[in-house]
Amino acid sequence: MRKLPVVSGKQLCKILGEIGYLADHQTGSHVILRHEDSPYRRLTVPHHKEIAKGTLRAIIRQAGLTIEEFKELL
Repeated sequence: MRKLPVVSGKQLCKILGEIGYLADHQTGSHVILRHEDSPYRRLTVPHHKEIAKGTLRAIIRQAGLTIEEFKELL
């Protein structure tokens, strides 16, 4: 398995912003991001100090990235 980096919710939102995801709104401790281009994918990112490994892996997959591509964006 490839090792995932430790990132916070704020860092993750910033990284996803580089590939076209913008903050749509926030509900409680979760930020809803929406892609600026079609098909307007939506991602839910927990606004926590540290994102759990499984959650991070799922968000990376939903964003259409591989772990290597994600690490390059760091």
